[in-house]
Amino acid sequence: MKKTEKAEIIQELASKIKEYPHFYVTDTSGMNAAETTALRRLCYQKDVQLVVVKNTLFNKAIEASERNIEGIDVTLKGVSAIMFTNTGNLPAKLIKDFAKKTQRPALKGAFVEESVYVGANQLDTLATIKSKEELLGDVIGLLQSPIKNVVSALQSGGTTIHGLLKTLEERN
Repeated sequence: MKKTEKAEIIQELASKIKEYPHFYVTDTSGMNAAETTALRRLCYQKDVQLVVVKNTLFNKAIEASERNIEGIDVTLKGVSAIMFTNTGNLPAKLIKDFAKKTQRPALKGAFVEESVYVGANQLDTLATIKSKEELLGDVIGLLQSPIKNVVSALQSGGTTIHGLLKTLEERN
């Protein structure tokens, strides 16, 4: 591979690192062609970009992206496939479900929500991480809960007051 081709690949990977807020480094060694095709198809359906890269080129792309991603370089050994995504927990769920059938891909590491996770033992943690959108939804739900209680109390109280006034009117 020529230096110009390597530079283009590094630049393309660096732009993906800047474009996507999260990425996973996985080990796809030992997967046959049918399994790899099924994984690629599943990633495409879930809007996850799967890219097989050389470790040295990806390491240089991380440096070129100018993002603070320290500690992920220890995962760049052997065969590496990178999963780029906009939703932090989606690839973890995808890997978990897919690995039930094939034992692969295995998680090497991930950069999710501005944090680095290293090792396959982090898969359950990553699958349960809530995205910023989910957290905002939870906060909004919590903020709406007291308002809903007040509105329902006022609505139910209105019928009680109306009934009380009607009873008083009938007595007179």
